[in-house]
Amino acid sequence: METESATQEKAGPFTSAWGWLKALPGKSKSKVLKVAKSIRKLGQDDPRRVVHSLKVGLALTLVSLLYYSRTLYDGFGVAGMWAVLTVVVVFEFTVGGTMSKSLNRGFATLLAGALGVGAQHFASLFGEKEEPIVLGFLVFLLGAACTFTRFFPRIKARYDYGVLIFILTFSMVSVSGFRVVEVLEMVHQRLSTIIIGGATCIVVSTCICPVWAGDDLHNLITSNIEKLASYLEGLGDEYFHYSSEDEGKAKVSNKDNSFLQGYRSVLNSKSTEDSMANLARWEPRHGRFGFRHPWKQYLKIGAISRQCAYHIEALNSYINSNIQASEEFQSKIQEPCTKMSEESGKALRSLASAIKTMKNPSPANIHLENSRTAINELKVAVKASSLEQADLLAIVPVATVASTLIEIVKCVDKLSEAVHELANLAQFKPVEANVSPEKPQLLLHRGIVNPVLDGDNDTDHIVITIDANPTDSPENEKPQATKPQATTS
Repeated sequence: METESATQEKAGPFTSAWGWLKALPGKSKSKVLKVAKSIRKLGQDDPRRVVHSLKVGLALTLVSLLYYSRTLYDGFGVAGMWAVLTVVVVFEFTVGGTMSKSLNRGFATLLAGALGVGAQHFASLFGEKEEPIVLGFLVFLLGAACTFTRFFPRIKARYDYGVLIFILTFSMVSVSGFRVVEVLEMVHQRLSTIIIGGATCIVVSTCICPVWAGDDLHNLITSNIEKLASYLEGLGDEYFHYSSEDEGKAKVSNKDNSFLQGYRSVLNSKSTEDSMANLARWEPRHGRFGFRHPWKQYLKIGAISRQCAYHIEALNSYINSNIQASEEFQSKIQEPCTKMSEESGKALRSLASAIKTMKNPSPANIHLENSRTAINELKVAVKASSLEQADLLAIVPVATVASTLIEIVKCVDKLSEAVHELANLAQFKPVEANVSPEKPQLLLHRGIVNPVLDGDNDTDHIVITIDANPTDSPENEKPQATKPQATTS
């Protein structure tokens, strides 16, 4: 027995190792398939990511010619590595991001290099012993001052990378200038290679399948408004829907309706909108967007959209609660509340369409007016309801829903004003009137043309009888007017 147990103990590690080796191909295959599926999904979610990766590879290949070409290498030497480094750090997904980092890096390097050379020359005037002290003081002063400026929101948003490069370059040039005699040549080579790398990134990013931050912001704002519209349009059927067999009982749950949960993404879109707006300001004129397109107005529209989404979140919490509402009171305010919700949703849908097509948002005005009318109808319904003997605890949930809907209508009004302001600033196209081309010709078909021959003067006369009240006119219900006759010779 002891011999058998000793044999099993010795065979145990070998058996487990052999089992692990046998299962290794299967596990490796499953992991490879899992990684392949994740890569495929990543590319399918946004094919622009694949294109961006190819663009970065192309830019790196182009700047690598500084090393592969003997002529360029002799001109720049080891400093050509700064071109490769520039491509790696400044090539962003969007054109605005690439231009922002490229320009920040270029101007910061130019300014820091010039100040670094000036600081080195200024410090040399104090003598050999005092020169390092003066340089150290200047590095401390500019480094501390520039770091403090990074706390300003405007500089943080648009020029933070440039300030960082300025601190780095000034410190390197100042310290190197104390040891290196040919500091001007070093600054020239470094600046030239950075310009080459930045220019390569800008050209490749702009000319090959460009990804515009302005387009992404425009589409994001439109999509967020459409998500709010989808919720409000479906709210009436979800909250005020009763089954025909047992009216007044449980409402249909909206948990399975994904379109009613889309508004949640609007709540967390602020950081994305701010980032896109900052990058869009760096982009040149493209497509429908001019150089000074009012991107700040998109942020205002996004803020109002989030305010509306917060009201919807509060509304959704009451709808999904288990509080027993007053069915009698709810049935009386059902119609105006449903009308408020549907008309507000249609107004948002119209505003989103106006932003997407960049046309005047005036068609949304009629839905806004209908939602205001529904508010008045709600007030009339509440006044007509007998609430003296009603259970207030049963009325409060429904009244809260109605009150929240009124706040949502006010938010939609604010959003409409912001979109109209955007239309004026961006000069949206006017809405084309749908006029049938046949209408101007109707008059020609509503009369009688009779040629008359005058035998004495051998002159043809045409008698045209015009029906002033045709049968297809809206005025055909009125008594027929006298038909005038006109004679043209």
